[in-house]
Amino acid sequence: MNVDVTPLPGIGVRKEIELRSGRRVGVIAHRDGKIDLILSRADDPDACVAELPLTTEEAGALANLLGAPQLVNQLKDEHADLPGITTRKMPIKLNSPFDGRPLGDTALRTRTQVSVVAIMRAGQVIPSPTPDHVLAAGDIVIAVGTAEKLEQAADILARG
Repeated sequence: MNVDVTPLPGIGVRKEIELRSGRRVGVIAHRDGKIDLILSRADDPDACVAELPLTTEEAGALANLLGAPQLVNQLKDEHADLPGITTRKMPIKLNSPFDGRPLGDTALRTRTQVSVVAIMRAGQVIPSPTPDHVLAAGDIVIAVGTAEKLEQAADILARG
């Protein structure tokens, strides 16, 4: 899918994609760091029907919401022929005891035999994170294991 990038002199950059319906959806990244989510009108793809200002945290959370399911589906497809193995996304919440601490402090592999295969942060995928990778609230940890062990891992990330 093509991303159209349009410089907006004095404002920033508009990045958008065309949906199957013909509508366009995208973001305006302002020079001052502000971010707007935009949606075109159905009858005029050049006219904006909605513009929603987002904080950096909101933009990152939205990117994670959109990106994590794609990553999880890809991983599920790749190990579909392995019975009993599944993929799960687990959020790091503000009250997680691991917010601001290295992944290794969770000891997920040792405690649950679950493998962390990626972390999503602000729409960016961090594949094969190392034990010294510092977790942050809003991150989504993508892990592979059995359903039972993944449930244990989710509980550890939430409660310690």
